[in-house]
Amino acid sequence: MQTHQQHAVEKPLPMWRLSLPKRPLTGLTVLVVEDSRFASEAVRLLCLRSGARIRRADCLASAARHLQTYRPAVVIVDLGLPDGDGADLIRQMARADHRVPVILGISGDPDAEDVALAAGADGFLPKPVESLARFQQAILSAMPPEQTGPGLRLLPDDMIQPDPSGLRDDLAHVAEVLTQASDTTEIEYIARFLAGVARSAHDGPLEQAANALARDHEAGHAVAADLARVSTMVHDRLSRVAEM
Repeated sequence: MQTHQQHAVEKPLPMWRLSLPKRPLTGLTVLVVEDSRFASEAVRLLCLRSGARIRRADCLASAARHLQTYRPAVVIVDLGLPDGDGADLIRQMARADHRVPVILGISGDPDAEDVALAAGADGFLPKPVESLARFQQAILSAMPPEQTGPGLRLLPDDMIQPDPSGLRDDLAHVAEVLTQASDTTEIEYIARFLAGVARSAHDGPLEQAANALARDHEAGHAVAADLARVSTMVHDRLSRVAEM
């Protein structure tokens, strides 16, 4: 099997990229595999500020179609996706004959970093993803030295703020799924997805409620009260976001 360095395209960094130190990802295409609109919008803004192009897939099936069509320089994979485990996609890409140069995991669960790295990711982005410097560093540090080039530097640590419309879409999605939640898979998905959204939105009480749902469900306890609490909080947040 070829190494990561062998898979990367070993070419000198073009001079036009060296002339753009404030946009060090210029010329790169980033595929973000993320079902949260709010988190995806954060990555989009970070890519825009960094000079990179972005494509989005909201599930494993969509990601597979993207990867069959083109080869991005960077793939950022959420660990919890509606149609499967993001770690499986990371593992598949890491073992491919023509490896994506940079593979990063992303999650609102800090414990997921070990899972992503064990699957073959080059790095990990914890949600919320807001720091421009941290985002750029995660990508640049995973690239072979000959790809980053001399003289590149990070922007000051600007913090981006996604548009509330992405949060509204995520909350509306949870509200819709909650009306149909009955089996194990749906409840697990709601808890994981909502915890990530709440973490990205700095909504501690909502994150705690989502985590409580996850714990009670995993322990085999009754979750009707948890689901009712989460539903009330989600609709409350939807009302607030609608007024922004």
